[in-house]
Amino acid sequence: MLCLISNPSAMTFVKQIKDHLIKLLLGKSIVPRGLFELDQYFRLYGPIRFVHHKEKDATIAISQNFRYGSIVTSGKDEKELDANIKDAILTSFEVPSSYAKEAKIRKEGAEEVYALA
Repeated sequence: MLCLISNPSAMTFVKQIKDHLIKLLLGKSIVPRGLFELDQYFRLYGPIRFVHHKEKDATIAISQNFRYGSIVTSGKDEKELDANIKDAILTSFEVPSSYAKEAKIRKEGAEEVYALA
């Protein structure tokens, strides 16, 4: 069972630079295989649902129906939590965060469900 944990400190400046360098070196016409796998996952299994638990100064989000284990992340506020959930989904498919725009992961309505746009 795969369990991925992402927190606000995990997406450091160095990681962001590395991800953007990978994208720059690969070029815009080449995309990571994980991006294709991410698309196929959502087509086959639908959106990923998360439940939230408040703990101290952060909210913890845990996936409920991810077929490959659990995705766990946290955030201090709703905006940070949303960004961290999207990054954790990308990470579970080994997609650099610089490809977030291409992945088009979005939150559906007021529910804690994430799908592709």
